[in-house]
Amino acid sequence: MENDKEQSKSYFKVIPAVYLFLRRGDEVLLLRRANTGYQDGKYSVIAGHLNGGELATQALVREAKEEAGIDVSPSSLQFVHAAHRLNDGRESERVDFFFESREWQGEVKNTEPEKSDDLRWFSVKELPPNMLPFIRIVLEHVFNNTSYSEYSEEPN
Repeated sequence: MENDKEQSKSYFKVIPAVYLFLRRGDEVLLLRRANTGYQDGKYSVIAGHLNGGELATQALVREAKEEAGIDVSPSSLQFVHAAHRLNDGRESERVDFFFESREWQGEVKNTEPEKSDDLRWFSVKELPPNMLPFIRIVLEHVFNNTSYSEYSEEPN
């Protein structure tokens, strides 16, 4: 009987995502979102959702190749932050893993122009005003050596 209760119990979903702060000196690589339906016109970083059966570092290696045409080694990825975001009362929440790397192979280029209309380096001291608020906040946490944050609503 107990087993039947467990099988019928419905759990909320957690959607994991990964983000890459690719660093070159005091600069960070940012891409401007376009044609995605979410925060278009704002800068973000290389990022994406995990596929089933995929580790966070594997997902980030895949996303770096898909979005910027570069090869990033999992061993070069340094974990810098995790964030837990509630999702406006929906049946899912977000858990985000942020990594930094200063090493990669290949030339950085926009390999998904249908999703991003600009890809360039910005000084961490002069970030663009049209940046995803959540990414800007997490960058500040990383600069202050804060490894975890949580949000009951989307930062703006």
